[in-house]
Formats: sequence, C-alpha cells, structure tokens
Amino acid sequence: MQEKLNEILNRAKESLEKATSIQETEDIRIQMLGKKGELTSILKSMKDLSPEEKKALGMGVNKAKAEVEEMLQKKFEEVKTKARAVKLQAEKIDVTEPGKEVELGSKHPLTVTIEEITKVFKNMGFSVVEGPEIETVFHNFDALNAGPNHPARDMTDTFYVNEDILLRTQTSPVQVRTLLKEEPPIRVISPGRVFRCDTPDATHSPVFHQIEGLVVDEGITMADLKGVLDSFAKQLFGENTRTKFRPHHFPFTEPSAEMDVSCFKCGGKGCRVCKGSGWIEILGCGMVHPNVLKVGDIDTEKYTGFAFGLGAERVAMLKYEIDDIRLNYENDMRYIKQFK
Repeated sequence: MQEKLNEILNRAKESLEKATSIQETEDIRIQMLGKKGELTSILKSMKDLSPEEKKALGMGVNKAKAEVEEMLQKKFEEVKTKARAVKLQAEKIDVTEPGKEVELGSKHPLTVTIEEITKVFKNMGFSVVEGPEIETVFHNFDALNAGPNHPARDMTDTFYVNEDILLRTQTSPVQVRTLLKEEPPIRVISPGRVFRCDTPDATHSPVFHQIEGLVVDEGITMADLKGVLDSFAKQLFGENTRTKFRPHHFPFTEPSAEMDVSCFKCGGKGCRVCKGSGWIEILGCGMVHPNVLKVGDIDTEKYTGFAFGLGAERVAMLKYEIDDIRLNYENDMRYIKQFK
C-alpha cells in the first residue's frame, strides 16, 4: 500500500509540473483529493482492514494527502501569478497614446434662445419665477379677466383635465400667482412650456414655450413699457434695432399692443425673413388691467404695471432662420449640432 501511495505522490508531482493553468491544477486536485479521487478511494477501502492496519494506512494516506495539498498550494500560487502577469500585460495601457476623442453635445436652439432672453431681462433687474404647467381655470382665465364666454376657453383651444383643471395655455398664470404672493414693487419674468389645441404644422405646435414679463410699481406708465422692451430688443437683436407698437387687444391688459422690431436680417429694407415688410412682430404687451391687479389685492390707485409675453420658438425661428417649428421636437442631432 505504501508503494501505491508513493506512486500516487509521484504521479501527482509529475502532473503538477506539467500543469500551466488554474484549471489544469484544479483537475489534478479533483483527481487526487476529490470525492472520487485516488487518495479518497484508498481511505474508503479501509473498512475491511483490521484496527492496526487501519491505523497504519490512515497515517500513510494523511501524510500523502498533506504532501499533495502542499504541492497543490504552491502550484496554485504559481499559475495564479503567471495568469495575473499575462492579464496585466494584455491590459497594459500606453499612457503616451492620445485618448479617445469625446464629442461634446450642444444646447438646443430653444434653450439658447430662452437663456439669451432671460439674461437680458436679468441684467435689467428682473427675477425669474416659475409656475405649474397643470393649472386651474381660475389662474389661467378668471383671474386674467378672461370671462366665461371668452373664445380661448373653448375645448377646441384648451386641453382640459376636468372642468376646473387644465394644461396652461400661457405663462400668464404665473403673473397671477406672483401678484397673490408678493407685494409691489414687482419685476419678474416667467419662462415655461405651454399647451394649446393646435394641429402641428410648420408654424404651429400643441406644445411650445413662452416668456411672460410683469412689472408693478408706483408711477409705471406706457413709456416704461416701451423703454424696457425697446432696450430688450436692442440687446437681443443689435443696437440698430428699431421698435414700433401697434394697438391690439388682450383681456388682461388695457391698453394693449403688439411690438414689431425692424428686421435683424435686412435692417428694415425687406427680405425673405420679414416677407418684404422690414418689420417682424415679436411680442404682445400692455398695461396690466386693474381687474388683474385687484385679484392680488393691489391698490390700483397707487400702483400700475405692465406685462408682456413672447414665444421662444418664434424668436428662435426668426433669429436662426428655422422654417419649421417641428424640427425643434424631432430630436435630430444633425439639426441640433448646427447651433454649437
């Protein structure tokens, strides 16, 4: 039996010397020490031996097992070290090689436009406020002096959640929330997304962006409105930009007007952008209606104010000569990359 043990030890040693991988070493371990291994089989055969023979054989097997385990441990360490070295060599990084080029993204033209407009008004002392996109009928219509029969309240123009809740059709509800929360003097703008029941085409979208402005203080007149908006136009489109105001009607302002700017492409001479007129309609504005001020318990004998609103898409389309509003919502990177 000792000869057999010596034979097993020699065979294990030879096999381990030839092994070059962790898997080969593991196979040898199983062959020698596994449940059906050679040394394990010898131990199982001891049941028919006498006590003296069992003792002698057990000592021999345990000694052989210890030697095999020691050889296996050394071999495992050896092959693991070699495997680690091979892996490190394969994964070696040449730090002198140039890195992979990372392509930077670019801002969406609407984001650029809103940021430019916001920056202009912030430089004039305006604060930026926001409001919910899901609004009440009170904030979106009633408080803005748009009565129950106003055409904008029709379901053909407005997305209703129920009879009292809707998707805001303008950012003007933020004006109401500001009047209810703050005391004059007030000078704020509120950029945000709005919703209307429009069929998508080159110039219409059911989702678009507006920027609302509100100023309330003592002694505010139409001259202040014109001065602020004229300065805004010059800062956004250039110092040579001219403005003109045409009478209009909005339920929440009185008097109301629309403001045109001289075409920033042709300087007012007439071109494709301004359709030959030399002027481009850019926003609606007016003096805040007393009924709107009263909603916020503003003393209309002491305070007056003006408000204005412009569409970010319209400004972006005019400034960048975009001919289809739908391009802004198609997530085509070829389109967005043009505005780096």
